[in-house]
Amino acid sequence: MVLGKLGSSISNALKKLVGAGTVDAKLVRELKNDLMKALLEADVKLEIAIEVSERVEKRALKEELPPGIPRQKHVISIVHDELVTILGGKAQKLKIEPGKLNVLLFVGIQGSGKTTVVGKLGSWLSKRGMKPALVCTDTDRPGAYEQLKQLGDQTNVPVYGNPKEKNSIKLARDGILKFQKTQEVILVDTAGRHKEETAMLKEMARIARQIKPDEIVLVLDGTLGQQAYEQALAFAAATKIGSIIVTKLDGSAKGGGALSACAATKAPIKYIGVGEKIGDLERFDPTGFVGRLLNMGDLESLIESVKAAQIEPDEEMAKAFLSGKFTLRDMYSQMQNIGKMGSLSKILSFLPGFSTGLPAGFEDTSEENMKKFMCMMESMTAAELDNPTVIKSTRVQRIARGSGTDAKDVKQLLTQFNQMKKMMKGMKKGLGRRGGKMPNMPDLAAMQQGASKGKKITRGKKR
Repeated sequence: MVLGKLGSSISNALKKLVGAGTVDAKLVRELKNDLMKALLEADVKLEIAIEVSERVEKRALKEELPPGIPRQKHVISIVHDELVTILGGKAQKLKIEPGKLNVLLFVGIQGSGKTTVVGKLGSWLSKRGMKPALVCTDTDRPGAYEQLKQLGDQTNVPVYGNPKEKNSIKLARDGILKFQKTQEVILVDTAGRHKEETAMLKEMARIARQIKPDEIVLVLDGTLGQQAYEQALAFAAATKIGSIIVTKLDGSAKGGGALSACAATKAPIKYIGVGEKIGDLERFDPTGFVGRLLNMGDLESLIESVKAAQIEPDEEMAKAFLSGKFTLRDMYSQMQNIGKMGSLSKILSFLPGFSTGLPAGFEDTSEENMKKFMCMMESMTAAELDNPTVIKSTRVQRIARGSGTDAKDVKQLLTQFNQMKKMMKGMKKGLGRRGGKMPNMPDLAAMQQGASKGKKITRGKKR
């Protein structure tokens, strides 16, 4: 989970509030100290950590309670609001106008993942009906053009570059000329800079003056820590930064330094990179992001992921799920959809209650294991798919042989199925309390079934 340690630290601090009979000054001071410690451990700049913690304390002690709201919930709301504020407040979009040529210039230090971000954003825009193109102006790093070309080829996004050309400004101009009549958004990748490399920063500024981009995007490494603040200041001094994209926020990245860099540039974070795959780029919504940090979920981002994966709900399967049925066929379809959207842990992180980690029993749902599980299900009979309780020892051995796996793998699949069925029952109860669907999420119930109109397991007569 993105910044999982920060999220769990803050959530643990808030648990003291939930379990407390009354919220007094002593408890608020403890929360302030726990919050400051959590922010500092995540590499948020000291001044910002102090400012946020003190604002939370001041508001928690002095603000009047809204009618009918317990003080515990009000303090949690204050923490949520203050964290959203330091991350930029409302979600903001890139400056892209439909119907005209849009040029975005990408800058950042070497190794920040800038070229990969350019490729990912090209894919993200293409999936949403826009016509992007990629331009390589990096004349310093061997293989820079080949890397960008490979990323573009994966998603059918056109790429311009010339490894023999050493004039980066000419490359930028030629790329824009090539695509200006056919494409809608041109993403210009530049050579990696460092805040100490004055000459390269000046070259970056010259490129910006020559091509006059609609927006300059600073790409920051999420693992950089507090150095990100100084790097951001140096780039902001050299040219006008309009947006920030933070990379490498998956896994154990602390990330707080890069997240607080928006304070240095006065520019909002608009996207975050959460993995190595071409689709591992998320639009940054401070409210949803903080909701995930505090284990409250981010349902809007989940909806967007479903739409981007082009998952079409199957109404009959959705009705079957809401009636309490869940078979191995349903699990197979779910795993197909999970493959389109990313890992199960990523998807569950959007849901309330799962933001800080996978539930018990779901630790083995890696992409590799899911493919193995699907292979085993393809070796099952219709009767086994519809009623997994019939799968005993002899059937386990047959399924293992048919799928090229071991009996223990088949048993692991059945254990996983029972865990998922149990979780689905819990989701069904939650949906029932909301009248059959989650608020503002018309497609989520169907998505949870794993329903799609793609490949399904078909078997002949039951045996």
